[in-house]
Amino acid sequence: MGIERHHTPRLLLRGGLVIDTAPHPVVHPHTDVLIEDGRIAAVGPGLPLDDTDAGLEVIDARTMIVLPGFVDAHRHLWQGVLRSAAVDESLDSYFSRILGDLAARFTPADVYTGNLLGALECLDSGVTTVQDFSHVQYTPEHTAAAVEALKEAGIRALFGYGYPVFDDSARQSDWVRKARTEHFPSRDALVTMALAPVGPSFAPAEAVREDWLLARELGLPVAVHVSAGPVAQRPVAALQEQGLLTSGTLYVHGNSLPDSELRLIAESGGAVAITPAIEASMRFGAPMAGRLRRAGVTTGLGADAVTSAPGDMFSQMRAALMSSHFDEDDTAGTHTVKAADVLRMATVEGAAALGLGDEVGSLGVGKRADLVLLRADALNLAPVAHDPIGAVVTAAHPGNVDTVLVDGRPVKRNGQLLYGNLGGVLTEAHRAAERLGASRS
Repeated sequence: MGIERHHTPRLLLRGGLVIDTAPHPVVHPHTDVLIEDGRIAAVGPGLPLDDTDAGLEVIDARTMIVLPGFVDAHRHLWQGVLRSAAVDESLDSYFSRILGDLAARFTPADVYTGNLLGALECLDSGVTTVQDFSHVQYTPEHTAAAVEALKEAGIRALFGYGYPVFDDSARQSDWVRKARTEHFPSRDALVTMALAPVGPSFAPAEAVREDWLLARELGLPVAVHVSAGPVAQRPVAALQEQGLLTSGTLYVHGNSLPDSELRLIAESGGAVAITPAIEASMRFGAPMAGRLRRAGVTTGLGADAVTSAPGDMFSQMRAALMSSHFDEDDTAGTHTVKAADVLRMATVEGAAALGLGDEVGSLGVGKRADLVLLRADALNLAPVAHDPIGAVVTAAHPGNVDTVLVDGRPVKRNGQLLYGNLGGVLTEAHRAAERLGASRS
């Protein structure tokens, strides 16, 4: 009863206002996009194709903005059933109540529902790729449920196998190996795997070494939260000292890190995922977009936790752009973060941060056809001609999302998500929330 698995071999998006993001965001009015076998085959005005060809499905995009699907570089999807449960809470309260009390009560069925609800929310708002930092692996059954939900939703995902924050007994390397073997047999699948350990900021050096060597053994990238302490004040340097600093590592947040750590991330081929809405509401530290830009760090955006912040990429782009205006270290304005920079973070840079830059994030010929179409004639976007990139970043919202494609397959059309049992998912989400007792009232 999931997303309809209809796959059109050839699909033409005709006459849209196309925004590509590589090598930098650029607008192409009245442009066609041809998709064949799940990949972008051609992009250009007036592609010489017969719209009456029975083997070609045509979408009239003349009133649409066509752009790459958004990439959410850091999100805890299992928390979908805990939406807005910690809006006014501090980071300490979030840790104790959400990651401590409530997380420990999650059954595998709750994880499945949370992941499915969260993944469908992503697709509905134009997020076609998500890094699911899933630190709720209390048993192998929890893991199986999380991965099954991602595959059911039809989203492109990098599943980050994470250990529960307050349960050391669940830190089982054999469970990680089991997950790698049973759930991720192909590296070319829509859902792939990363390791999401506690990391050097919060765990002792010996545990960090074990986790990083396990990732190497299994050929997995690493995604890890970082801050200055409480264990390692210079966590990236600590990895370097242990010979564990490798390219392809995704560091999350890092607001309290000094510039020397950010430069080390850039030099090592790492990337950073920032979640500006959460980082502001929970007071992680100064905004990161400008600092990362100056350090030359590949940067992705993420929603992080819908317990406390919105789950759509439009909100994250606005938060990143507006907060960067208060960058006190860029007094000369030489590294001012602009709307185009933020759009790159939400697309092609986010894809690169997840190691998927060769596959998604822009509209290059040969890339997977993960795209989003926005209604350019909506009241909040029209007239879009002045600055389409600025309009997407500052004015658009999930209600403008008309069509979403993943691997060339529509998962949303005409403003409607193509999931066969959405009502059932919502019913299970309400049941889970009631059983968990997440309400503070």
